[in-house]
Amino acid sequence: MTIAIRVTNLSKCYQIYDKPNDRLKQFVLPRLQRLLGRKPKQYFRGFWALKDVSFEVKKGETVGIIGRNGSGKSTLLQMICGTLNPTSGSIQTNGRIAALLELGSGFNPEFTGRENIYMNASVLGLSNKEIDARFDDIVAFADVGDFIEQPVKTYSSGMVVRVAFAVIAHVDADILVIDEALAVGDAVFQQKCMRFIRNFQGNGTLLFVSHDTASVQNLCKSGIWLKNGKVERVGTAKSVSEAYLQYTLQEIYGEEAKLTSMEPAAIGDESCAEKTASEMDTSPAIDYGAVASVRDNMDTAKGWKTGNAEIVSVALTLLSPGQEGVFEGGERVRMTVRAKAHEPLQNPILGFLVRDRLGQDLFGENTLPFTNLASTPIEADMTFEGVFEFRLPMLPNGQYAVMASVADGDLYDHVQHHWMHDALIINVSSSKVRYGLMGIPFERVELGIINE
Repeated sequence: MTIAIRVTNLSKCYQIYDKPNDRLKQFVLPRLQRLLGRKPKQYFRGFWALKDVSFEVKKGETVGIIGRNGSGKSTLLQMICGTLNPTSGSIQTNGRIAALLELGSGFNPEFTGRENIYMNASVLGLSNKEIDARFDDIVAFADVGDFIEQPVKTYSSGMVVRVAFAVIAHVDADILVIDEALAVGDAVFQQKCMRFIRNFQGNGTLLFVSHDTASVQNLCKSGIWLKNGKVERVGTAKSVSEAYLQYTLQEIYGEEAKLTSMEPAAIGDESCAEKTASEMDTSPAIDYGAVASVRDNMDTAKGWKTGNAEIVSVALTLLSPGQEGVFEGGERVRMTVRAKAHEPLQNPILGFLVRDRLGQDLFGENTLPFTNLASTPIEADMTFEGVFEFRLPMLPNGQYAVMASVADGDLYDHVQHHWMHDALIINVSSSKVRYGLMGIPFERVELGIINE
C-alpha cells in the first residue's frame, strides 16, 4: 500500500533566550570566537519540542494524534504541512496537503472573508480560475452570510473556523490535517464538518488531533500518543486512548494513588472477540427480532487499579419474563457491579458505562446520587455492590463493551481505584434499530390517510 506520510527521526529544537541581547550575542560572538580559534559559546537554552519521532501513515488511513498541551502535536503537524522546518530528520508526503492547524491560521484579519478565501486557496495550490469555479460552494459551506465581504477581524471565532474549513473542504486535498479546530463552532456546523470528514475518509488520508479520546476512537483506526516530544505509544485508536486516559488520571492523582495497568490473562481472546464482531456485522440489519447475549470478560479485561479496591464481578440479569441470558431490548434488566475493599473507603462509588465498538458512551450510571444522600463508608475486606435497574435499550447490530469502575470520593474530587474497560461484552446478532445509536420500543407506528 502507498505511504502517504513517512516521518523519520524527526526532531525540532527551539532556541530559548533569557535576555533580548543574548539573541544578538548568539548571532555575532560565536563567529568571532571561531575566527580567534576559541570554542564558540552558546547564549541560549535548547528546548526540544520533538525528539526522534518516527512513524508511517498509509494512503487512505485515518490516524489520531493525542497528547497533553506542550507534547509536540502542533509542532509535528506544522512540519508535516511544511510551515516549520525540522532541526533534524526527514518528512516525506505523497499528495496535496490541506490543514486546519489553529484558529484563523493563515488569515489576514484586515482582509475580507472573500480575500482570505482566495489567498488561502491559492496557498493550497488552486489557481484563480479554480477558485472562481468553487467560490460559491465555499461560501455556501461557510454559511457566514454577508460577513463574507467584511474584514475577518470582525468575525467571531466560530465564523473564522467556518471559512477556514470551507476552504480546505474544496481544494481536493489528498491529505487532511485537523488540529482541534472543530472544538469551535455550533452543532450544525460541526455536523456538516463531520459529514465531509466521513466522505473524505473514503479516499483521503486524515491526521486528526484532539483531546477527546471518544472522537479519536470514533474517527480513527490507529493512534499515536506524543509525550514530551517523543512517541509514547502507537497502536489501535482504542488501545492508545485507553493508555492515555490512564496516564492523565495518574497525573491528576499524583502521589495520592498509583495506577497499575491490568493486562488480559489470555491475549488470544481479544482477537477472537474482534473476529466475532466482524462476523456479526454480516447479519441482517433489520429483521425485527433482536437477540443479544452477554459474555463475562473479567479475565481478559484491560484497565488499571490502585490496590485499594477491586471489582470482583459484573452481571446483567433479566427482570422481565423471558429466557435468562438472552435479551431483546425494551425489557427490564439489572446491572450489578460487585467490589471488594482492601482499604477503608469513605465515599465509595460504583458505576458502569455501555460503549459501542467506536468507544462512544451510549448510557450508564453510578451510585453517586445514592451516596450523596446516604453516606456508606466501607471497611477493609468488606464486599459491596451497586445495583442498577432499567429498561435495556434496543441496540443495533454489533458488539458492545461494559466499562465498570469503583471509586472513592465525590463528583469533583475522587480516585478511580479499579477501572475495567471491557468487563462485559454484549453481542447483538440482529436488531430492531434502524436509526440512531440505539432504539426504543415504539408502541405504535402506522400510516393513515386523512381526507380534508
